[in-house]
Amino acid sequence: MKKSNPTLQIELDVQGMTCDSCVLHVTNALQSVSGVEQAQVPGWQSGKAIVLATPELNLESLNAAVAQAGYRANVRATQKPSETPKGEQMPDSSDFDLIVLGGGSAGFAAAIKASELGFRAAIVNAGTLGGTCVNIGCVPSKALIRAMESFHSAGQRRFDGIQTLSGHLNWGQVIAQKDALVAELRQSKYADVLASHPNITLIEGHAQLSGDHSLLVDEKTFRYRKLILATGASPWIPPIPGLAETPYLTSTQALSLTELPRSLIVLGANAVGLEIAQVYARAGSHVTVVELLPRIAPFEDEAVSTALQSELESEGLRFFANFKTARVEHQSARFSLTAEDGAALSAEQLLIATGRRPNTAGMKLSEVGISLGKRSEVLVNEHLQTSLPDVYAAGDVTGRDMFVYVAAYAGQLAAENALTGAGRVYDASYIPRVTFTDPQVASAGLTESQAHEQGYTTKTSLLPMKHVPRALAARDTRGLVKLVVNAETGHLLGAHIVAPEAGEMIQPAVLAIRFGISVQQLRETMFPYLTNAEALKLAVLGLEKDVSQLSCCAG
Repeated sequence: MKKSNPTLQIELDVQGMTCDSCVLHVTNALQSVSGVEQAQVPGWQSGKAIVLATPELNLESLNAAVAQAGYRANVRATQKPSETPKGEQMPDSSDFDLIVLGGGSAGFAAAIKASELGFRAAIVNAGTLGGTCVNIGCVPSKALIRAMESFHSAGQRRFDGIQTLSGHLNWGQVIAQKDALVAELRQSKYADVLASHPNITLIEGHAQLSGDHSLLVDEKTFRYRKLILATGASPWIPPIPGLAETPYLTSTQALSLTELPRSLIVLGANAVGLEIAQVYARAGSHVTVVELLPRIAPFEDEAVSTALQSELESEGLRFFANFKTARVEHQSARFSLTAEDGAALSAEQLLIATGRRPNTAGMKLSEVGISLGKRSEVLVNEHLQTSLPDVYAAGDVTGRDMFVYVAAYAGQLAAENALTGAGRVYDASYIPRVTFTDPQVASAGLTESQAHEQGYTTKTSLLPMKHVPRALAARDTRGLVKLVVNAETGHLLGAHIVAPEAGEMIQPAVLAIRFGISVQQLRETMFPYLTNAEALKLAVLGLEKDVSQLSCCAG
């Protein structure tokens, strides 16, 4: 970006913008005008642009440039730009408008948004490029889940007259193919994408904040106008006596084992623990899952937890809820877990899947005045702004909603708010959640108990998948759909699905929750016949009718 000493700040009304691409087009058009030093469009929804310029600028040239780009603009106001607060020296031409700490989904989304808005950004990354999802999370786990689903399905007999066999499993080859996919996506979706944005600089190293809009990266100082913390999170290991002295596995190691253990204990029955547990069980390991809380998938609706446990138990997995581990030992190549009530379990391998904690250590965040929570998460307001006005945070480092797509959303939002003052609000009310077991679990909005805690009067519908024609035709009726509805307004509060492709089914419910679509409107909407998504409409009908008594065209 051009830098000098502009003396005019001009605000324009801009009409015709409908998307983020419009923001880029209008920004580029304004920056092409002689005398313009900086142009910002705080989101297409804002309908405005802010220009910093020299006194020689011809105001009409701004309107003409925007019109040439296909939009309409009118100058609303001109004034002298605000002075930099006393004691704060803004970066010179060798520094960055935005520095992002972290090279994962949130960090990339933030830097790309800054680049699209015309700002100069840098990503400071201390580990493998791409962060958790592509390297040790979503991509490798889902690759193994699909591989073992294929292996397992080959041994099932759902259709008369068709018999298939699972055959031989070469676990080492499965892991090698997974690793190749990870490397390919890390290159194409991160390294190559970064190379396509000349306004983004990659800085390798560990960062420490030093205050006064500067940070230290391996003894070199960089300055920024705005900063976004996007350093992610790491597996949290509970302080169980004896555990630290054992060679336990985290999800990272569990997704890379080249030899199958004969037996495995999984400590933690949330999404990560359940997904990996089923992978190893289908590969042939004897798997036991223990959970501190009263049920597996403890943050899902209770009906979902019950249905999922039943399906996983049918494949041979064992579950122990309310298991309060008192001690862990490792002797003779075996792990032993002893509970407070004296119960004992033993296996060749132990996976710790008890959640993740934000990566905030070693950056001197507290020293410069950034407030942290009880779990070392960076505390932010609704705009993702920290206790320091020019520092924002996005993704897992905030300790909330740890999903890659949420991190990308938050990264873009934080960058736009930081650089343009857009004031966009982080909205977590409709976030879809998927656990990629088989059958999958997908949910959005409130569980029934959460709705009651928030004071709603509800009505619910619970539809077993055996009433869905697609499931009957596929000879796979595992699972259910549960809807939680506001009894007073008829709007959907939550949707909870257990089904083979629940993750593909949840999106209509997500849209209904986000945009206030009533269950009556869902009922009046056509869903294609013989799809699993039709289960949502049947569940809506189930609020008033006995679905088992409906014909196939009842909708």
